[in-house]
Amino acid sequence: MTFPQGPNNNGGGRDNRPNPFNPFGNNSNRDSNNSGSNGQQKPFWQRPWLYIVLIVLILFFIFQMFLGSSTQTINTQDGMNILTNQASDVESVTIVDNTQQVQLKLKNDYKKTDPTTNRERNYGKDVQFYYTTAQQAQVVRAVEKANPSNGWTATMHSTSMWTYLLSSVVPFLIFFALIWFLMSRMSSSTGGMLGMGGKKNSGKLADGQIPKTKFADVAGEEAAVQEVEEIKDFLQDPAKYKALGARIPRGVLLYGPPGTGKTLLARAIAGEAGVPFYAMAGSDFVEMFVGLGASRVRDLFDEAKKNAPAIIFIDEIDAVGRKRGSGMSGGHDEREQTLNQLLVEMDGFDNDTHLIIIAATNRPDVLDPALLRPGRFDRQVAVEAPDLEGREEILKVHAKGKPFVPDIDLHSVAVRTPGFTGADLANVLNEAALLCARVGAQLIDNRAIDEAIDRVMSGPRRRSRGMALDELRNTAYHEGGHALVAAALHNTDPVTKVTILPRGRALGYTAVMPTEDRYSQSRNELLDQMAYAMGGRTAEEIVFHDPTTGASNDIEKATSIARQMVGLYGLSTQLGAVKWLDSDDDQGLDGLRPREYSDATAEMIDEEVLKLIETAHTEAWQILTDNREILDELVSRLLVKQTLNEKELKEIFANIKMAPEREVWLSNPNCPDSDKPPVPIPEALKKSAGLPQQQL
Repeated sequence: MTFPQGPNNNGGGRDNRPNPFNPFGNNSNRDSNNSGSNGQQKPFWQRPWLYIVLIVLILFFIFQMFLGSSTQTINTQDGMNILTNQASDVESVTIVDNTQQVQLKLKNDYKKTDPTTNRERNYGKDVQFYYTTAQQAQVVRAVEKANPSNGWTATMHSTSMWTYLLSSVVPFLIFFALIWFLMSRMSSSTGGMLGMGGKKNSGKLADGQIPKTKFADVAGEEAAVQEVEEIKDFLQDPAKYKALGARIPRGVLLYGPPGTGKTLLARAIAGEAGVPFYAMAGSDFVEMFVGLGASRVRDLFDEAKKNAPAIIFIDEIDAVGRKRGSGMSGGHDEREQTLNQLLVEMDGFDNDTHLIIIAATNRPDVLDPALLRPGRFDRQVAVEAPDLEGREEILKVHAKGKPFVPDIDLHSVAVRTPGFTGADLANVLNEAALLCARVGAQLIDNRAIDEAIDRVMSGPRRRSRGMALDELRNTAYHEGGHALVAAALHNTDPVTKVTILPRGRALGYTAVMPTEDRYSQSRNELLDQMAYAMGGRTAEEIVFHDPTTGASNDIEKATSIARQMVGLYGLSTQLGAVKWLDSDDDQGLDGLRPREYSDATAEMIDEEVLKLIETAHTEAWQILTDNREILDELVSRLLVKQTLNEKELKEIFANIKMAPEREVWLSNPNCPDSDKPPVPIPEALKKSAGLPQQQL
């Protein structure tokens, strides 16, 4: 593939896209279980409108108490002038000593012209003014001289209990009520206030206690279904097994790549047996505070025992079941305490409880050995990506309810999707339906399925004005180099499609399709893959003498294959059949495991990797040089049509010059190759596999 990339961008492929044609790639789709809600209504004191109404009422009362007074304040000069010159208009006077305030009750409204606006202002009959300590004697003499008709008095201002509460206590109550409201909102996602208390158990009875899923809904996994069939029989009729002294497995571990249907299979077991199905994710047990996860484990098992026979399903158990002591926190963190409680609970029930534990994971290698021992997870069932027949059965299941044109062949779709999981295949048909609905089509046709497969593999086509013509031609030579090298080698899969239409992050791509399902690869197949990966970069060097950054993902793949050949597969004469490198999934103490070989060995590994890369580069260069005319013809057609299918490619590659066969490789020169051929495959085995008798 060709990837647009600047000098500072990281190269590499689409990490979040499955590549079914890459034996070292991992699909990244992930099963997801929607937990749902229990539908319970919140208590009235947790509703936000209650707190809003209380705050508004309290503020209203405070406003009325402190700001609702009708007495107007005048300046001291005007107040003394009323007492001195308008004494006949004063009805009563109150002197408040501690606030140095004089309150006047007049017979008529007091009016005065505002000097700033030159407008008359009416202050009303109740006015007040303030005085200083030095003026106290003067004010008293003026009041005595005025001699109000209703008399005068002196008093001290005192605050009532309600005023004190409103001004000092209520603000704190409002603050704590707001904090409690926020915490109660958090409790819906953390299981109580700060994760303490609240709901005890996040496990739920799915789909009205008993799932409706059946084994007929689990297509493409016949081997896995057969392994768990007896669990269904035991839950339905345990007496049959007890009569023979058989003990049904207490736990079943389903492991395999994401999207292969592990959760669906677990639900089908409960649906077939007609028993309650409790489902939780491993991350649901892990909480912030030590002990909460263990408490949830106890609650889940106690609830399931009350409804036995039942099935407990723990998805992504590696979130809680990792090897103890593998983290930086020693052995006392919450996850390990939860794992300890899970181990105790799985030992704490006997065979008479009719309780089966089913767990699913993508990483069985990281689980604690105590979790996998007999008596806990007695049976481990691989749920792998389906083979050709399995993919066709899965497509038939997901095709129900979708209208197709009459010439749709689901078998051909299954042939074109090697390595796809059940989730990928469901996504293909769903994308095809969406594409048809987008253009207003009534039936799903082959073009929609072709586009859907490309979308799942490489992402949607980019709708832009297109690349510059020089860059478009460069991309055509790059993808043409991939296709030509793959076609000229002896151990690669057939090239089925070449396109220079941008899709996802790729400016173009070349598709090779396996003719059959494979589960291992030979050394020559790996070497051919490296040469095929270097074909794009080599074509740029031969034609333009100035390679681009578009080959970064190809170089990454070739380097990964070479490093695994040397460090994992023992395909190096110099280093021998020794595992020097650890896989990415086995890094010990959070990736801090020291390497187990010397600096000299590390240097030899680098030399061997470089040698393999350079050999692949040379092979690609030789093929492209010998077939330069074919490369130019391929690029010319690509620039016109932009996409070439398998039939058109066969026509172009009709006169291709094949690469020479490699010499026989010996892992040890002291162990010469044997001239004796392998035994022939029996004819009966060929017939059972659907192969013609003359093949092999």
